[in-house]
Amino acid sequence: MDIPVLYEDNHLLVVQKPVNIPVQEDRSKDKDLLTLLKEEIKVRYQKPGNVFLGLVHRLDRPVGGVMVFAKTSKGASRLSDSIRLGAFERKYTAVVRGRIQNGQGQLENYLYKDKRKNKVYVVDVHHKQGKKAILDYEVLDEREGFSMVAVHLHTGRPHQIRVQFAQTGHPLYGDQKYGVHVNQPGQQIALWANSLAFPHPTKKNMLEITAPLPKGYPWSLFINKNV
Repeated sequence: MDIPVLYEDNHLLVVQKPVNIPVQEDRSKDKDLLTLLKEEIKVRYQKPGNVFLGLVHRLDRPVGGVMVFAKTSKGASRLSDSIRLGAFERKYTAVVRGRIQNGQGQLENYLYKDKRKNKVYVVDVHHKQGKKAILDYEVLDEREGFSMVAVHLHTGRPHQIRVQFAQTGHPLYGDQKYGVHVNQPGQQIALWANSLAFPHPTKKNMLEITAPLPKGYPWSLFINKNV
């Protein structure tokens, strides 16, 4: 599988995750990104034994875009610290259904994940297992009943963007889990991790790495839009 490398040094590997591939092994037993990258590193650098590659954040299986992995334990530890301290900026672009009334805003909810069903629900603030989820959004363009939005995550809850926009009545195009009433089987979810910014784990300088948006529908509706 062709996995574009966006940045690499002794401590980091940043790639463009393909859509519809799990980040790590799951019950499907399909080939996962972490295993594929380890295999590729082992061959490319002729490494004996096991290859270390630290997973510090995740993307949902149907979602593609920028992901960073740590090639050393020091890198993994410091990237995890950056996430915990809020120094790890994740920006996404999504295409949602409908016209969003407010051109920009913030969504705040409490979310609960039912692990048995692998589904996330918006719950009351007093729910014992609810976790606060916050994101900022800005509408970039509107075409043919869809809105393209830039999303800046403040928290990294499972399925967060998908659930929070569905809660507002604007489910993501193609989302079969949280927009089943308006999306059709086979449609590819329109959610893309287009930018990561974080301090380098050893050099301390800020890195910002981006990945171009996909070219297929519904992205093609907004092809000339600079995001």
